[in-house]
Amino acid sequence: MYEKNGEKYFVVDSHMHYWDASPENWVQGAEQYAKGWIECFHAYQSLGPAETHQSLEEFQKVSEEQLMREVFDEGHVDVAIFQSTYLREWYQNGFNTSERNGELAKKHPEKFRVNTRFDPRDGDAGMREFEANVERYQPTGAKLYTAEWNGDSRGFKLSDPECYRFLERAQELGIKNIHVHKGPTIWPLDKDAFDVSDVDHAATDFQGLNFIVEHVGLPRIEDFCFMATQEPNVYAGLSVVLGGLMHARPRFFAKVMGELLFWVGEDKMTFGSDYNIWEPKWQVEGLVDWDFPESAEYDDYPRLGVDGKKKILGLNAARLYDIPVPAECQLSSDTSAPASADDAELVDNGAVAQA
Repeated sequence: MYEKNGEKYFVVDSHMHYWDASPENWVQGAEQYAKGWIECFHAYQSLGPAETHQSLEEFQKVSEEQLMREVFDEGHVDVAIFQSTYLREWYQNGFNTSERNGELAKKHPEKFRVNTRFDPRDGDAGMREFEANVERYQPTGAKLYTAEWNGDSRGFKLSDPECYRFLERAQELGIKNIHVHKGPTIWPLDKDAFDVSDVDHAATDFQGLNFIVEHVGLPRIEDFCFMATQEPNVYAGLSVVLGGLMHARPRFFAKVMGELLFWVGEDKMTFGSDYNIWEPKWQVEGLVDWDFPESAEYDDYPRLGVDGKKKILGLNAARLYDIPVPAECQLSSDTSAPASADDAELVDNGAVAQA
């Protein structure tokens, strides 16, 4: 665990990957998309500190040893949550699959949680695959990539009737955390498929599920904040916010964090490094040390103290995933606790209730 100034931080990296984007895994005839996708990811890495940059060849497929070292030995992470992204149109064995993640987690069960995924466009066959993965990996979360290509389709919405069928089944199977990629466009995917409006629709209809919006809809930060403040089961996943902005765009990072703290609150924000785009070490250390710049333009934003940073870096995700937290890493204040569904009810017996 990470310790600074006498405070111990339990770190849950709730958004990371173990991908294979090597040329040997590219689908014949779709090489330009497989190549363009990973090159776009690699370009995003340049937004982090120069000493963390990797060659494209290394970036395409990190080794098990490198991942364990950069995430756990050096990266301050206590527990990491794998998020799957298949991209079978471009990668023969998938880009970042439950199977590949699950094999690594099997070797290090105390370190990982494996989230699976589903694509409603796969129909009954996709439902059977989803059910089999839930039985095999026992996840309590799933990652949805609404902009992923599938045959002639270039995206789907959470509000689609077929997606509702999968969300209903997810609830029945014990899945409670739905991570949705809603952020910067990645070539060659379509920008409109990352819009957050479908999350608003689904979150209202599935109040037994938590919707963690990864990348907080960037650059649509206002749309996300105004939606998330009224939906008690919508959370802000900070992957890309930290890795993409904290080092390269510190003043914009402060604005985004300020909006999230004001509208969404520190109880509904979760840390994600987006490894292997960025390493967690500098992100964890940077957030622990971070404060708003000295400027009047940030005066009306809530401050983020030690307890809030502990929540964001691990305690909120630990609550969502029932991950035990050592006593020495709990909050210093008896009156402050990570978010829970009971604390975020909007309506109680027909009357408006305060969180």
